[in-house]
Amino acid sequence: MRAAKRQIEILARDPLLLAVVVVIFAAIATFVVYPLAKVFLASVLVRGTWTLEHYELLTTRRLYRNALVNSLQVATFVGVVGTALGFLIAFVVTRTDVPFKRVLHMLTLLPIISPPFVGAISILFLFGFNGLVTKQLLQLQDFNIYGRWGVIASQIFTFAPLAYLSLRGVLQSISPTLEDAAFNIGAGKWQAFWKVTFPLALPGIFSAFLVVFIESISDFGNPLVLAGAAFPMLAPQAYLEITGSFNLARGAMLATILLLPSLTAFAIQRYWVSRRQYVTVTGKPTASTSKLVTPFAKWTLFGIVASFALLVVAFYAVIVVGAFTRVWGFDYSFTLQHMNYVFSVGLDSVRDTLLIAIVSTPVSGLLGMLIAFLVVRRTFPGKAALEFGSILSYAVPGTVVGIGYILAFNAPPLILTGTFAILVLAFVFRYVPVGIQNGIAVLKQIDPSIEEAAQNLGADGVTTFRKITLPLIAPAFFSGLVYAFVRAMTAISAAIFLVSANWNLMTVQILNQVGSGRLGVAAAFSILTIVLVMIAIAIIGFLVERTGKTTSTIRF
Repeated sequence: MRAAKRQIEILARDPLLLAVVVVIFAAIATFVVYPLAKVFLASVLVRGTWTLEHYELLTTRRLYRNALVNSLQVATFVGVVGTALGFLIAFVVTRTDVPFKRVLHMLTLLPIISPPFVGAISILFLFGFNGLVTKQLLQLQDFNIYGRWGVIASQIFTFAPLAYLSLRGVLQSISPTLEDAAFNIGAGKWQAFWKVTFPLALPGIFSAFLVVFIESISDFGNPLVLAGAAFPMLAPQAYLEITGSFNLARGAMLATILLLPSLTAFAIQRYWVSRRQYVTVTGKPTASTSKLVTPFAKWTLFGIVASFALLVVAFYAVIVVGAFTRVWGFDYSFTLQHMNYVFSVGLDSVRDTLLIAIVSTPVSGLLGMLIAFLVVRRTFPGKAALEFGSILSYAVPGTVVGIGYILAFNAPPLILTGTFAILVLAFVFRYVPVGIQNGIAVLKQIDPSIEEAAQNLGADGVTTFRKITLPLIAPAFFSGLVYAFVRAMTAISAAIFLVSANWNLMTVQILNQVGSGRLGVAAAFSILTIVLVMIAIAIIGFLVERTGKTTSTIRF
């Protein structure tokens, strides 16, 4: 009680801090918590009556049961295989002396900056009914890529790089001298790996699995393209209930069911894995390199990783070729008609996507750094609730966010449906958690006395944050900007519910073109999206470098 009273007194003495905290609390309550509450209420409140009739459909309708079971099975399988593949790539890149490491790294990251269903489109180009492999090379007439294995293949391609990105940092933090110590006491290579390296990496492996599991179970684009009617899954089924059957209550019920495993996995990752870390950084320099693998094993592993890299090249090569091919599977002659369509009929969606991304990205980045600053540097009542609420949207599937925004902002007191604002707000509050976590991690490494010195010289809180703190956390800030921009350019699961005749997005255009069978136009949109994202990353990287040079001159 005394601590809470003291925190309230601190807030009362700092009106600006009080105003900022109140505004952020109100924003999170309005644009994060309120939409989620509306989803749940819509699933249990029918015609003004509290009921569980829609949840009872899970026991009576095979379609919904199958959708739930299929989603869980696919997410588990993709989590295991995607994490294993990500670990293998990370191990080869960080623990062996194979060539072309940078190339392997860049190719592995390429699916992360692409629209989430580029893999699905490539699979249709290669293995669809008119696929280059299935029809042109193997002359198969009845091969069907739609269903379980098509979805699994596209999701592993899309989400294994996320596991790699996480596990690369984990393996880099494990000193090879620990393995050397195992060798010195007589351990073999397999024993050293199994008894030393693997246990130290296990928390990171489990964390990567949970990330891939969450991404898989909440994935919308790949199942919508490849699942087919015979293999229902929760995310696309919720969308179809709303847009096809116009049944918001059932769609909300499926969205609530979809939310449960995602939140459970997120809670385990955040509160269980984060408390089980092994410290291996001693501060002593190490010059040793890993000797865990024999030359035969090294080149075998390199061959597996190189095969995945070649698969990435093949997937994106067919996207490029498909964008300039008249009719895939029938007429492979060169054409610019698909690109002409993008820059004529589809130009409005390109403009809308860029405008929404350009507006939402800096807002998301600044809000993330501000919340991180409040969480690490300030004490006030409800700080834990603020942190949890601000990162809650990271665990929420995009389908749930989209449905929640429709339910929350389609009627008074705040009508936003069909506007530019609803898309910007959805992207800001959905992707701000990454910036928050980056900011928290960096701020914990910065001595608070630096900011205290500025305040002792007369600077107020805003000036201290703007001129001292923000430049010091610039790398984390720009990292959050990159993530927010990439996601704003490539998002689909929430955005597809929020687009309108006035505001459309390239990812929605891609999905519509796939649904219409115009794969060439979908490929052209995909190429343009990837190019724009890479240009933006290059620009932000340049700004990071410039900022790094500037901040390096700060001295106290």
